[in-house]
Amino acid sequence: QVQLVESGGGLVQAGGSLRLSCIVSGRTFSSHAMGWFRQAPGKEREFVAAISWSGGDTYYADSVKGRFTISRDNAKNTVYLQMNNLKPEDTAVYYCAAVFGYGMGVEVRDYDYWGQGTQVTVSS
Repeated sequence: QVQLVESGGGLVQAGGSLRLSCIVSGRTFSSHAMGWFRQAPGKEREFVAAISWSGGDTYYADSVKGRFTISRDNAKNTVYLQMNNLKPEDTAVYYCAAVFGYGMGVEVRDYDYWGQGTQVTVSS
């Protein structure tokens, strides 16, 4: 079993920055691809970014490309999402997710394990 715990969410003004963290426990972190998703009220959960097990490959949704950066520290069992130039439309609950293997899928069904989510609110 894999447990994921997100942190780092909060309230920020448009144009500001936040860094989300997700600590993973329970299995070998370095064997899992990781993803970040978000869900705004009344909307479906959507893909934000993904990173391969080694960190050598990353992929982003078009809506965040150039503003968000996903990274991981396998020594700390942690994946990060650095969010810059935040916009009100980035407001959502952000979830990290894990899947054993290379992964890097963009669909919710591509991931096996999920955190509880952390709220990000961007004011205009």
